[in-house]
Amino acid sequence: MNRMKEKKVAPYGAWQSPIGTDLILAGVIRLGEIAVDDVLSSGRDAVYWTEGHPADGGRELIVRWTAESGCVDLTPDPFNVRTRVHEYGGGAFTVHDGVITFSNFADQRLYQQQPGSEPEPVTPDVKLRFADGVFAPAGTPAEAASFICVREDHRLEGQEAVNTIVSLALDGDDTGSELVSGNDFYASPRISPDGKRLVWLTWNHPNMPWDGCELWIADFTAEGTLTNHQLVAGGPKESILQPEWSPDGVLYFVSDHSGWWNLYRLKGGEVEALYPMEAEFGMPQWNFGRRMYAFAGRNRILCIINQNGSSFLAFLDIESSRLTSLDLPISAAADLHIAGNNAYFKGGAPDLPASFIHLDLNSLEITVLRRASDLALDDAYLSQAQAIEFPTANGLTAHAFYYPPNSGDYQAPEGELPPLIVESHGGPTSATSDVFGLEKQYWTSRGFALLDVNYGGSTGYGRAYRERLNGQWGIVDVEDCINGARYLARQGLVDGDRLAIHGGSAGGYTTLCALAFHDVFDAGASYFGVSDIEALAKETHKFESHYDQSLIGPYPEQRELYHERSPIYYVDQINCPLILFQGLDDPVVLPSQSEMMYEAVKAKGIPVAYLAFPGEQHGFRRAENIKRMYEGELYFYGRVFGFDPADEIEPVPIDNL
Repeated sequence: MNRMKEKKVAPYGAWQSPIGTDLILAGVIRLGEIAVDDVLSSGRDAVYWTEGHPADGGRELIVRWTAESGCVDLTPDPFNVRTRVHEYGGGAFTVHDGVITFSNFADQRLYQQQPGSEPEPVTPDVKLRFADGVFAPAGTPAEAASFICVREDHRLEGQEAVNTIVSLALDGDDTGSELVSGNDFYASPRISPDGKRLVWLTWNHPNMPWDGCELWIADFTAEGTLTNHQLVAGGPKESILQPEWSPDGVLYFVSDHSGWWNLYRLKGGEVEALYPMEAEFGMPQWNFGRRMYAFAGRNRILCIINQNGSSFLAFLDIESSRLTSLDLPISAAADLHIAGNNAYFKGGAPDLPASFIHLDLNSLEITVLRRASDLALDDAYLSQAQAIEFPTANGLTAHAFYYPPNSGDYQAPEGELPPLIVESHGGPTSATSDVFGLEKQYWTSRGFALLDVNYGGSTGYGRAYRERLNGQWGIVDVEDCINGARYLARQGLVDGDRLAIHGGSAGGYTTLCALAFHDVFDAGASYFGVSDIEALAKETHKFESHYDQSLIGPYPEQRELYHERSPIYYVDQINCPLILFQGLDDPVVLPSQSEMMYEAVKAKGIPVAYLAFPGEQHGFRRAENIKRMYEGELYFYGRVFGFDPADEIEPVPIDNL
């Protein structure tokens, strides 16, 4: 007779879990960006991607996959494939006829790597950064421009970096010839198939690219310069994404002119919508090189579409304007590339961690080429994401994914409800998804409930939802996190007296605001979170140096409002324990932000802990620090919520406890 396994009884949070930090770090890699090269001498497609390894200090290397050889690491130690343009990077490498051109993190020079050879520098050792490069087609007017990319110039000490689009000879000495300049930011230079025209995106302070930007086009001269500049679309209140040329030379792009990021094209001098719908064919341009559609032939586009918090793939027939959804086991996808009859993208689902995936465009069969984690885990220990909507302030609705606690070995004492961790994503103009992640299972398998909130301001729900946060940062995001927690407590799913909130970067700011301006949460964990918005406005890097003006208001005109929204000035209102984590080399949120908050909370006598990590930037990449991060937060919750974690954890110094 089969009998169900009898579970042990232990308090929520104190459950022993097979999903430990060592297991996570041993089996998890960081999946980066994709590039395709379909002109190898073998005649077979090859796909390239970057992946980061926490056990190797977070170093990102290029991997090549072919059907014949599988995955082969190409980047030798100590090269680290990352660009710091806009600090968030992206567009760090490209592949052209088997030759890889990439940005090396340590010196930000471009290097080229011939097949079977070591990388060689192709730009000089000066304070320049490069991203989003493309090669000019041979035998076309653009050929004289050679390699075209975005350049960020840091050579003028004490002044803001200068961004331009340049052409590079890649001869080791050339710093670049400016093709387009004069605006604050540039992205997505793309050459037409006949090499006669170039398109690009540009925007100026105080806009972020998702607030508003412009799409421009120009003609190449015989010398490889540009002439006849023309504005195609966009403006201060219209966001344009991913300009692409069709195989027959028609310009396509994504615009939120309708309130949703939909597909458009420029044909006969007129801009026309291809398939209007209340869904997103794009995502915010935090990084270079993001691709949400690609041409699967002259008259067919393969699209990634975000709707109601999830993604699906679909074919759009250009001539008939017919959209055909593909029935694939994928709920989130991005970074789409097509070579011949093969599509490659990054995707995942509740039962599939983030992965690089191959889609056969004929059979529509998918093959997983690389998973972020290959660990085989018993479903008995895994929590399944549940998409929920809940009422929030001003009669509106917000969105989240709820993960109940789950274990194959443990159950809680009768009548006990689980503690809740509310997770606030970064950005804040970003979004979370239901893709399987061990970092969430780490908590739920130990007896925590987790609510991953897509608060107002998140993407994937249209421009109006995204703009809920305009002028309301620190209010709308916080209210949505609070109302999500209260909603679960009213449903009897979580313990309303053991509510925690955590988040990184902007999510850390939401965490600190929730603790300083409200008395709802019983603990908080801030990862490199903003505590002083005025300091952020003065100290942060160029890309985000005016971001606060859309989220808060004009500075310094509304300096008083910046003060009112900065948790550092309201530490006297924090009445619950707080732990802070900070990378000491973070150029986005400087360590002083966390240090000020720590000292202020400590002085008030509230339990507080501060863990600082040398060598880490905005987001932790080193295995030993990620391990300390998870275990430190768990230890902290154990002390403040009154349970003993089952794990052996190095104690965290907690002041005032």
